[in-house]
Amino acid sequence: MSQISVNSLTFGYDGSADDIFENVSFSIDTNWKLGFIGRNGKGKTTFLRLLTGAYPYKGTIESSARFEYFPYPVKDEHLAMNAADILDELKPSTESWRVICELSLLGEEADILYRPFGQLSHGQRTKLLLALLFSGDNEFLLIDEPTNHLDSPARDKVREYLSGKKGFILVSHDRGLLDACTDHVLVLNRRSIEVQSGNFSSWWENKQRADSFALSENEKHRKEIKKLRQAARRTRAWAEKSESTKIGFDPVKENDRSISTRSYIGSKTKKMQSRAADIEKRIDREIDRREGLLQDIEQTRELKLTPLKHHKSLLVNLQDYSFTYQGSPSPTLSGLTFMLAQGERIALDGANGCGKSTLIKRLLQSSGEDSLPAFTERGLCETATGLIVSYVSQDTSFLSGSVTDLCLARSIDRSLFCTILRQLGFERSQFDKDIASWSAGQKKKALLAASLSTPAHLYIWDEPLNFIDIFSRIQIEDLLLQYQPTMLFVEHDAKFREKIATRTVSL
Repeated sequence: MSQISVNSLTFGYDGSADDIFENVSFSIDTNWKLGFIGRNGKGKTTFLRLLTGAYPYKGTIESSARFEYFPYPVKDEHLAMNAADILDELKPSTESWRVICELSLLGEEADILYRPFGQLSHGQRTKLLLALLFSGDNEFLLIDEPTNHLDSPARDKVREYLSGKKGFILVSHDRGLLDACTDHVLVLNRRSIEVQSGNFSSWWENKQRADSFALSENEKHRKEIKKLRQAARRTRAWAEKSESTKIGFDPVKENDRSISTRSYIGSKTKKMQSRAADIEKRIDREIDRREGLLQDIEQTRELKLTPLKHHKSLLVNLQDYSFTYQGSPSPTLSGLTFMLAQGERIALDGANGCGKSTLIKRLLQSSGEDSLPAFTERGLCETATGLIVSYVSQDTSFLSGSVTDLCLARSIDRSLFCTILRQLGFERSQFDKDIASWSAGQKKKALLAASLSTPAHLYIWDEPLNFIDIFSRIQIEDLLLQYQPTMLFVEHDAKFREKIATRTVSL
């Protein structure tokens, strides 16, 4: 057990106007199971990379531990190789029997080591690389978003596996995973960094309590400052009025005054001016007291949505539907029956590879939104005529270019699009950068903002929350519960599904 001490850490990317970290200091223990929480683009992955020595920085990071980062850099040429050969290349010191032991804890057989990596499912690839990660000694492990693109059973297995480990930092926006697997949290707030004992739920409860107290105190300070300003204005007004009577007087109307009265009025005016100055100093002290009180409050603003009303109540109808890609020996979908009516929010559930994304693409093709390779189908698959669909893809790799280019390509209003991104926690400086340079979470927010900017009868979202931070997830949940659009979605975040879905269809 040892300490990782971060002292006066300052780092910013070349060409960036602002530093990501500025004079940051904190300490963590290498024996902890540490959850890493923060908004998209705040620097979570960057900090993990700094620990591995990937970038030069100012300040110091002191630790006797060796760091290892997940996910490993799997290249295109690795896909045709046997998994065991890839592991030797990624971590040459690994003993295969240790990987096999870790795989058994993850519910996988050793035979996946001798299959081409490209033929493994997303869940099997993740489990294999996690087994490799935990097969070493004396390492502090940096685990970055291990459950993205994993189905519910695979997430459950990874959650169970990580809950039995220690000595890692886990970057995740899955609230269930953070609750099950962590005993401390490292939080990147808006203006500060904090380390707290407990899991996500205990931290979230503490944060809500602290934010409520800060808002209450701020309201008290605001009222006090308002009273002080009014008192200062009154006193200054009295002083100025008194000062104006010091010189010149009408001996007929003011027969009780003489030239000697001038010094008395001057003295009284000076006292009132001094009193006004004292009040203004108190105002400055109150402002100083309030300074920083609200610096870490995540002021998530309410999002808006404009769902359209269709003239038909039934928007999607599938009856005993089967789908087979041309040349495939077996159908991707078989015997599927369900209907989607207006106002419903249906979650598609099932293991990776069961056909969820294929079904979505087939429905998009019916609406003229997408195309598929050659296929054959049986049964009924129909969508309502004139159906307008707003779609969020699980893939963000195609995003590049400027914000203006994206808005023109999708025929959406740039001002509205940027407003939604601002409400989702974007800084204005991001809008001038190439979208390709944005973080994975920021790219996914771009797709969500484009969807929210598009009035539609039906919103089809395919894994919309991959890489999305916790604050934005809660914003989106509140939005969907308020506007209740008709939806068909795939999402493996159990808490999101429980809140949003009116019904689940299992494939």
